[in-house]
Amino acid sequence: MSRYTGPKARVSRRLGINVWGTAGETKALENRPYPPGEHGRGRRRSQNSEFLVQLQEKQKARFTYGITEKQFRNTYDEAARQRGVTGENLLRLLELRLDNVVYRAGWAATRPQARQFVSHGHINVNGRRVNVPSFRARKGDVIELRPKAREMVTIRWNLDVLDRAAPMWLDAGDNGQQVTVREVPTREQIEIPVREQLIVELYSK
Repeated sequence: MSRYTGPKARVSRRLGINVWGTAGETKALENRPYPPGEHGRGRRRSQNSEFLVQLQEKQKARFTYGITEKQFRNTYDEAARQRGVTGENLLRLLELRLDNVVYRAGWAATRPQARQFVSHGHINVNGRRVNVPSFRARKGDVIELRPKAREMVTIRWNLDVLDRAAPMWLDAGDNGQQVTVREVPTREQIEIPVREQLIVELYSK
């Protein structure tokens, strides 16, 4: 399955959360807080089947991080092989993707924009340019904007106007233009409204 490029507001209404963090999704959820479609207004989310609820939780996570079904399944399989709680391992692996770190650093307004910045070569990791959004950051990695990126109007606007604080697992420096992975994020530090245990139950069937 390829990366989703369709109407974002419809997906957010179907899942009940602002998946991509855009103003359009926020407005759609406020004006029409029910699933899309002919019977959306009369269908309560609590009436969904167990399988559908589990599937929706998976879709929340997959769409939030903007990855394909194959990428998501591969990440889940890796999480299942690790020690600890599989669902929490999954979210940690997703959170440490380079495009997500760029988003968490406040350099991008949305994760799709962060992915674009990485793909266009605007990011250094430990002094070397990395243009692979799925690159996984590790504890101690230093991620920074490349010199030309620091002058980009879009990035300056995101830093100055959005002024979004980096999470506790990232240490910001160089006037917000550099972050260091202080630690692997805990579940409490990963702020996405996903019930990861339901994803584990879905894949365990």
